[in-house]
Amino acid sequence: MLIVTDENVKSLIYERMVEDALRGVLRQALEITQEQGLPGSHHFYVTFDTTHDGVRMADSLRAMHPSEMTIVLQHQFWDLNVDEEFFGITLSFSGTSQRLHVPFAAVTAFADPHAKFGLQFHVEFEEEDESEYDKNGDEFTDDEDYEMPPIDN
Repeated sequence: MLIVTDENVKSLIYERMVEDALRGVLRQALEITQEQGLPGSHHFYVTFDTTHDGVRMADSLRAMHPSEMTIVLQHQFWDLNVDEEFFGITLSFSGTSQRLHVPFAAVTAFADPHAKFGLQFHVEFEEEDESEYDKNGDEFTDDEDYEMPPIDN
């Protein structure tokens, strides 16, 4: 159980919460694949930022993909292991097996064309300071300045 105190809560960053939840979809898809393989005609495209901290890959692959790389999980992948923060996988590149270690935070896109499903992610967020801003970029000084939008019934 998480105990929330003033010391461990800076602010509610909803965009971060949504991104984390959507990355959970990718994590679950990979966990299912790790346990039972890809069902039917499902296959995945996973795009990630190769410059992100924690991405581990062969220097030769990084030279060919200096900023971004898309991998395909379909027929030839091995040793998929999924952790809370990253996944590892072995793929064949030009007949040579290469191991990749990819933090979920580095993933920029995920797609399963068979299911006609895809997600795009932001790799980094800029932390806002303690103040809040309205849709015009004007700063709110306290909650009294915020007017709740009407709720349609």
